[in-house]
Amino acid sequence: MAKSKEHILARRLRGRGKSIKNIARLLGVSKSSVSVWCRDIVLTINQIDNLHSQSVIGGYKGRLKGARLQREKREFKIRNYEKLGVKNIGSLGSRDLLLLGLGLYLGEGNKSGNKFQFTNSNPDIIKLIILWLKKMFGIKKKDFVFHVMINQAHRSRDEKLKKYWARITNSGMSYFNKTVFIKAKNKKIYQNFNNHFGTLVVRVKKSSDLQYRILGLCFGVVEKSKLMKMPA
Repeated sequence: MAKSKEHILARRLRGRGKSIKNIARLLGVSKSSVSVWCRDIVLTINQIDNLHSQSVIGGYKGRLKGARLQREKREFKIRNYEKLGVKNIGSLGSRDLLLLGLGLYLGEGNKSGNKFQFTNSNPDIIKLIILWLKKMFGIKKKDFVFHVMINQAHRSRDEKLKKYWARITNSGMSYFNKTVFIKAKNKKIYQNFNNHFGTLVVRVKKSSDLQYRILGLCFGVVEKSKLMKMPA
């Protein structure tokens, strides 16, 4: 296409309200050339408003693309660190499992009273604490008792909640006590409502000796940690 024809077509497109950038892209010429060719063309108010709207939409799309790229980059980094973590940790021995469980109990376990109780909403952590109790302390499946804690807005999902945690704990519905529905003023409705399963409380029957033993081990961990030198 001859330059004179590009010039004519550029002016025609500009008269229709096309942006300088869009015209340059369509004709395969520089924006500066289009700007010179069309500098005397006055756009209508409606055309100016339309270009502004397109600019805003374009900027929004650009931000969305940038956010998506950042999210993908972050997720890629997380996956790589997870793979590296599995490799660096290697195999876990009995002592590793013992200390890991004690750390969890120090954070989420019951430190008062004479009954074992552990509370968490993460299914993997619940599985881990059950494994810890079975392997480290010989707790049998029949000795476990569970109950769910969740906002009262989920009352109609009671059976579904118990079935979910029964699958996680590899136990039957008979292991579950009555669900505790928490009264809260918050009336918000969340998008993940049907994917929320509350918090599970893990208890062990007749567990006073178990509780004292675990608390003694927790005390030992804390005391031994005091002997470690703090890095400068």
